[in-house]
Amino acid sequence: MALRDWFIKDLGWKLFSVVLAVTIWVTVNYKDESPSAPRRQNIYSDLPVMAVSLSAGQSAEISPSTVTVTVSGSSETMAVLQANQIRAIVNLSGLASGSDLRRSVEVAVPPGVAVISVEPADVTVTVSQTAGGK
Repeated sequence: MALRDWFIKDLGWKLFSVVLAVTIWVTVNYKDESPSAPRRQNIYSDLPVMAVSLSAGQSAEISPSTVTVTVSGSSETMAVLQANQIRAIVNLSGLASGSDLRRSVEVAVPPGVAVISVEPADVTVTVSQTAGGK
């Protein structure tokens, strides 16, 4: 079979395959960055940092006890977003008693909202046994 015949044979199917591949690629990689959907940033200060996954019989002191969180989202979402919808947490699972333990602050936000920054990103934790603990 000649090279020319290899290109011409089933030309319709080959062109259809290329068009289909380009259509799929454009669909997967399309990003809606239209000017009708501007993004806005909000800053929430003094959000309390909550300890999670602390063992029974333990208590934790977190310093600093509040953080400032910068979030971003659509103008509509940010207009109705309240500070009580943003959760700053420190995971203390598996920690024994100790002081000056550094832990990262994790932030949970509603869908459509992205966390831009957390200040401070780390906090100092002191874990101690309570009177009823081991």
